[in-house]
Amino acid sequence: MELTDCAFPLLRDLRLTDQANEAFDGADYAFLVGSRPRTQGMERKDLLRINAEIFKSQGRALNERASRQVRVLVVGNPANTNALIASRNAPDLDEHQFSSMMRLDHNRTLSLLSEKCHVPVTDIHRVSVWGNHSSTQFPDIEQALLANRPALEQVDSAWYRDTLIPTVQQRGAAIIKARGASSAASAASAALDHMRDWIVGTPKGTWTSMGVVANGDYGIEPGVFFGYPVECQDGQQRIVQGLALSEFARSRIALTNRELREERDGVLDLLPSQSRG
Repeated sequence: MELTDCAFPLLRDLRLTDQANEAFDGADYAFLVGSRPRTQGMERKDLLRINAEIFKSQGRALNERASRQVRVLVVGNPANTNALIASRNAPDLDEHQFSSMMRLDHNRTLSLLSEKCHVPVTDIHRVSVWGNHSSTQFPDIEQALLANRPALEQVDSAWYRDTLIPTVQQRGAAIIKARGASSAASAASAALDHMRDWIVGTPKGTWTSMGVVANGDYGIEPGVFFGYPVECQDGQQRIVQGLALSEFARSRIALTNRELREERDGVLDLLPSQSRG
């Protein structure tokens, strides 16, 4: 009812179903948000086994019924590992047609920089969020520009390392504590931002953050969906190449990479072989 009440100009029809094969029939774009939400006191590892079966079945349904050009955004947590599960269970689709949402963390980083430096978010570029959508993620402003000036010239390193990074990492937990449930409006907005950039493209000279399949870039071996700085064009995503990473950045990236591989190892029985059609 609320969707129809919004009178969205592009909304032509609504079809409600709890059957994945019906929901994904002919789908060009899929938002996978149907996971059990994290509640106060729940660890991410508790979600792994609970939600893994959901994304296994959804991956199979996408493989059987979705458009061969479908773009799939996994929002339900643990999003990176759920994207891996869904992708592996859709062998006839290219793994690059799947991504996991890092945009909420990206937007949180933008908002903190904007508030700290009194710069509109529209004038902040080249922020990156690496790794897992979790408390190990690495919000990276080493390449960022605020009003065309390097971010690290406008904030001190202590604020960056001791305030910005842990605030972004723990923001989801803070919201759960405040409202007793996971992010809602901000997550929905970030999902729209993510899919819009994927379809329309990122502005020239800047990038966004997306969880995409790792292929060795920046030392991240294949086998996980990893948050990277990404440029989008013509419906394709491409990891930004050639960024100089400090030792601090490399250590943070290694930490979140280790967590992602531990998550993957916890659901190996739900991951078919990587052979694709």
